[in-house]
Amino acid sequence: MTEQKKPELLMPAGSLPVLKTAIDFGADAVYIGGDIYSLRAKAVNFSKQDMILGIEYAHERGKKVYVTVNITAHNRDLEGMKEYLKELESIGPDGLIISDPGVFSLAHEYAPSIERHISTQANNTNYLTYRFWYEQGATRVVCARELSLEEIRELRQNIPTDMEIESFVHGAMCISYSGRCLLSNFLTGRDANLGECTHPCRWRYHLVEETRPGEYMPVEENDRGTFIFNSKDLCMVDHIDDLVSAGISSYKCEGRMKSALYVATVTRAYRNAIDDYFKDPAVYEKNKDLYFEEVKKCTNRRFYTGFYYGKPSADGMVYEDSTYVKEYMYYGTVEENKAEDCICVMTQKNKFRVGDTLEVLEPGPVDPRYVKVMSITAEDGTAMESCPHAGQKITVVFDGPVLKGCLLRGRA
Repeated sequence: MTEQKKPELLMPAGSLPVLKTAIDFGADAVYIGGDIYSLRAKAVNFSKQDMILGIEYAHERGKKVYVTVNITAHNRDLEGMKEYLKELESIGPDGLIISDPGVFSLAHEYAPSIERHISTQANNTNYLTYRFWYEQGATRVVCARELSLEEIRELRQNIPTDMEIESFVHGAMCISYSGRCLLSNFLTGRDANLGECTHPCRWRYHLVEETRPGEYMPVEENDRGTFIFNSKDLCMVDHIDDLVSAGISSYKCEGRMKSALYVATVTRAYRNAIDDYFKDPAVYEKNKDLYFEEVKKCTNRRFYTGFYYGKPSADGMVYEDSTYVKEYMYYGTVEENKAEDCICVMTQKNKFRVGDTLEVLEPGPVDPRYVKVMSITAEDGTAMESCPHAGQKITVVFDGPVLKGCLLRGRA
């Protein structure tokens, strides 16, 4: 393999604990949203203080944090945007992800020390667009998700060598071009381009004939109903070799509204896949089924390769219903350790019992390790046979060590 810089692994985080999980499990960078001006209004998102703490946590470990400022701004947003950008300038993230040219110019004026990246929402489909943004001062452009690997290779050959290409490699896909959707605004009054998407692409639809209102006729794909806008989830963990050959600088995973379990699982799988490929492509080739099986342990809508190998067929874009595949349950993250790391304090997410065997999800190789639950104690010291109520603070004794920051999961 020719010498090539290892790409950045860029992971999402919807909260400070998830940011720490992403960093601990191997992300090179994390992208987050503040309380305002971000396209994931329903995520927990970051207060100013959490943003400061998250950036500090990442920088102490040599990692980066990018902040999304990617709404399609209206006139009413501009004055507040100026103050927000001034605040970000003082906080010091490594980059701003922007889709709106007006916001881009404001960022240059009010946050001049922070790199500006162009969001996929800006419909970046050709190398002249990349050159335009480079000339305006952008250091990175995120590919439109509709681009093939061949198109990205051509981009790489026709843009400055120091310009970075970021591309989504994993996560949910949007039925609308580059995610610029009007469905939510039209049907519910909540604007996806302002971060308030209600995901109507996931709803079940019927056909109504104009002269027969109230008479709903199914346009069936199968006996469960019609889901004509649904797309499968993107997954390229078993195609790292092709991503590298295309010259992509940053591999981006979707999911700022996803759980710590999702972020930990996906981060670890892609971290191992990228590292193995750059260590020895033969090792990667041998293990890539292992990485793919690992990401399948996350809740997903079944996987495909998006537009990377050309326009998908109808079978590639849609699936039979709007339900997730959920094979594994998230039990919680270890928050504190005692007595040789076998006694763990955690906030429980789902029910488990004394005697259950749980899988430990920890940074490092994708190798399963299991521990048995020996006892459970409530916060008031009461012994429990099980923990049925999500959100309980509990102390659990395992038959083996589970370090702080490790997650626990098991088959659903």
